[in-house]
Order: sequence, then structure tokens, then C-alpha cells
Amino acid sequence: MTGEYRPDRSRFIAPSLDDIEALAAEAYAQLPDAFRDLCGDIIVRVSDFPTEEVLKDLNAETPFDLLGLFHGVGMVADGGTPRTGQMPNMIWLYRRPILDYWAEHEDTLGDIVAHVLIHELGHHFGLSDEDMEQIEAEASA
Repeated sequence: MTGEYRPDRSRFIAPSLDDIEALAAEAYAQLPDAFRDLCGDIIVRVSDFPTEEVLKDLNAETPFDLLGLFHGVGMVADGGTPRTGQMPNMIWLYRRPILDYWAEHEDTLGDIVAHVLIHELGHHFGLSDEDMEQIEAEASA
């Protein structure tokens, strides 16, 4: 068809796993020192999607339902002493669901990655989703 707009898609490149990891590192570095000190040796990883096992465990309908996940023993349950054989606490950020969310909202990609990272850090500190929603609502009021 003449007159039909066809964008040159060759110039559009989705941010990579490394790009998302760099945004997460930048967001983490901007957190207050005291807060980062409390996080200890938490590890942040980026993957395209959650595993099938994670999706099943969380009753997710699609792989796009989950932007991030805290995996480990939160501070409240930790007792301060790591158990023998205990894996390090990890935060997973899921690139494709984050990009999908970004495409549908006005927030910058950096802001979305920071929000997901901080949300998952909240789970590390023992906060529930409901706790964090209440804190966000009170902060915006």
C-alpha cells in the first residue's frame, strides 16, 4: 500500500540483560549507604523470564506476570547466622516482563527497574506486598 507508514525497525534494539543489570546496579548504588549495608551480600541477577518452576510455584498465568523475585531467607527469618549450605539471597529481575511493562507505561526504564529492585529488597527485609503497597500509598498521600 502506498502511504502506509513502515518504521525502520533495524534501528530499534531492546535493552539487553546487561543493560537491565547496569540499570539495577545504578539504582542500587543510589540507595542510602545504611540501607545498602543492611542488604549484606545480596546478589542481583537478570533473566529474560522466570523459570517454569517459579511460575508454577507462584500460580502465575503467564511469564509476563512477574517483573522480579526475591529468593532466599529474608532478614526477619534469617536469625542473623547463615545456615550451613544456605544459598545466598538473590533478587531476580525479569527483562522481558519489565520491557513489556515499560512499553505500556510512561515511566522511564530506569525508574521501573529501580522500583522492582526496591520492591524485591522489601521482601528481603520481610515486608509483604501489602506492607509495601501501604508504604507507597502513605508516601504519595
